[in-house]
Amino acid sequence: MKFIHTGDVHWGMCPDADKPWGRERAQAIKDTFRLIVEQAGEQKVDCLFISGDLFHRQPLIRDLKEVNYLFSTIPSVRVVIIAGNHDRIRPNSALLSFTWSPNVTWLMEDSLTSIYFEDINTEVYGFSYRTAEIKEPLLENIQIPISSRIQILMAHGGDSSHLPMNFNSLELSPFSYIALGHIHKPRVVAEGKMAFCGSPEPLDLTETGPHGYFLGEIHPITKKVSRLDFVPASQLQYIPLAVNVSKDTTNMELCGRLVQEIQKRGEQNIYRFRLKGMRDPEIEFDLKPLCSRYRICEILDDSEPQYDFSALFSEHPSDMIGFFIQALQKEDMSPVEKKALYYGVNALLHTTDERS
Repeated sequence: MKFIHTGDVHWGMCPDADKPWGRERAQAIKDTFRLIVEQAGEQKVDCLFISGDLFHRQPLIRDLKEVNYLFSTIPSVRVVIIAGNHDRIRPNSALLSFTWSPNVTWLMEDSLTSIYFEDINTEVYGFSYRTAEIKEPLLENIQIPISSRIQILMAHGGDSSHLPMNFNSLELSPFSYIALGHIHKPRVVAEGKMAFCGSPEPLDLTETGPHGYFLGEIHPITKKVSRLDFVPASQLQYIPLAVNVSKDTTNMELCGRLVQEIQKRGEQNIYRFRLKGMRDPEIEFDLKPLCSRYRICEILDDSEPQYDFSALFSEHPSDMIGFFIQALQKEDMSPVEKKALYYGVNALLHTTDERS
């Protein structure tokens, strides 16, 4: 039995909505999901598992029609879906009355149910969210009939507020494969047994690294996973980079280095830069021009002005600068205390007021 495991698509979300590339990211979510559906057909998989949060919020009829059209293009693939916390089933949900393509099955109940596909001897278990949170470990001591079937479990959660899980006990369960959703970074929890698919597209700057889906096969005799490959599919990545500066670093030099890093890793990606090290106190880095040319979502300046406080105190032993240094400087200063000292000294050195 061959399958694709995906989830956390968040169709309808607009990542980085306040950025110039926000609309493009919203479209990328839909385009990448379309490519996954196309791959399900081209790879001739038996099942496409979608482990929750296909939609970012309650879907409108037009969203359901768009997604259903995609599923109708792969009629030989059995599509099995559960609802996660974002697209949970509500009493007035359009999901309840929508007519899906014949190859689509939603496991909509809030208790464990299953669908059996006789031609591939595969039974798929799962349940959907009906509330925003599930704090009970509903998968603890899960009981299913002993069977000669390939048995799949689909579940959405993994933290204290969303279906807490004991991975050790799940690994010992009789399921051939456990298709997990909710955690947006792809992760194999137990080799050949259980994985979080991650979101096909990264959805914010914390979701670094590759994103895509899992392609797997289960042996019909042993009922065990014989192959499980992660397939990268996202159009871009969020890339965090720490850049060291020194007292000799100029603004133009720093801009040039950042441009080189962007061009080396790809201009389509989205960057978060953190500046570290000791800079010339007279230098203020202005990187705004880069933000208008490239996809830079954040620049954190953690660099520190390289003041010689001992020399400054010797020059100003009896004025406000000396008193300020004496009052604030100490060993093992916290980052906040350091910044207070640096900013205060900088302000005092540049003030035009008479010091006394």
